[in-house]
Amino acid sequence: MKATGIIVEYNPFHNGHKLHAYAAKEKGNADLVIAVMSGNFLQRGEPAFIDKWARTEMALKNGVDLVFELPYAFSTSHAPNFAKGAITLLDAARCDAYCFGSEDGNIQPFQNSMALLQHQKRNYEQKIQEAVSQGISYPKALNIAYTEAIRKQQTTNELVDLTQPNNILGFHYIKAANDIQSNMKPTTIKRVGSAYHDEQLTAGEIGSATGIRNTFFTTNQLKEVENFIPPTVEEILKERIQTSQPFASWTSFYPFLRMMILRDGPERLAKVADITEGIENLLYRAALKHADFDGFMQMVKSKRYTWTRIQRMLTHIFTGYTYDMRATIQEPSYLRLLGMTNPGRRYLNENKKQFKLPIVSKVSAFSDSSLTLDIHATNVYALGINKPSMVNADFKQSPIFIRD
Repeated sequence: MKATGIIVEYNPFHNGHKLHAYAAKEKGNADLVIAVMSGNFLQRGEPAFIDKWARTEMALKNGVDLVFELPYAFSTSHAPNFAKGAITLLDAARCDAYCFGSEDGNIQPFQNSMALLQHQKRNYEQKIQEAVSQGISYPKALNIAYTEAIRKQQTTNELVDLTQPNNILGFHYIKAANDIQSNMKPTTIKRVGSAYHDEQLTAGEIGSATGIRNTFFTTNQLKEVENFIPPTVEEILKERIQTSQPFASWTSFYPFLRMMILRDGPERLAKVADITEGIENLLYRAALKHADFDGFMQMVKSKRYTWTRIQRMLTHIFTGYTYDMRATIQEPSYLRLLGMTNPGRRYLNENKKQFKLPIVSKVSAFSDSSLTLDIHATNVYALGINKPSMVNADFKQSPIFIRD
């Protein structure tokens, strides 16, 4: 069987994600689609709107055949490390290709840009480091270095626009695959509908996950977003609402976060991953002053510290993820199975002995510092949404199996 891979968060799953899954299968001329999906905390430093098992079920009912969890150490990291973790897992699962959505929609400009930057690798990486050291955000630093490389090279080849968020991630996927010398073929589809960061929903059937979350939290009405999600996703969300199961956001997590910041104080906060340059003092003062998350963020946010960068810090505070812990996790070391369809199960049975990493379907049978961190992340997420029954769910929940 031939597999193509995708890298996802599904926060929550929507019509654009379904389009991506089926297009990836077609682009890769594949028999099934394997998704590497973030767990309960995400790349932009947010708790997932809905837990990883619900999102796994959504995926398996809408074009995905296998779901593996991207470990916390990578799912909450900046783009290069996020891409490194995800691509390593897809490669370990023997995918023939991987497919990402992009604003460009054409793979050749990505390849051209990669070749250009390989030619100027030392100067390009040095320029990024210089910009970051001056307090410029990583995405802006990347674009500064990229613009300088284009100016020096003066190529006539079509290059990818690295000011766009999906293009940036796609670029890092290709770089990560090149770095590990993967044989997977990169493919891309053009993102359609709302832009990645759009906060409002507009006419049509494809909206951003951000717009769907914001609309839902503002209206508390599922009917306001039903045009943008598949019927199977609507059923899952409706069941959650009817049984009064909570949805996650920093607004609901903030009382716990505030307590942690005030309890730990600046000295202990300074040991948390991504906390740099004395910002622990500002975080502490903001927590003292503000009882609401938006007020807290407005006090902390600046040109030097973007909203996303701050949220990643807060995620690590919430989970207790320190620099010392990060130093022990350099590479993904397992494939944590969250769910599968019948084709997915057949693929596992046929190929698992050739996988480059062990499959973990039962966490009690595997010992690893990264897995321990994932289990801990689930437990504190459960407390953040006030769902005590989810504590230790990683030990109780078997991989989801959807029979076609």
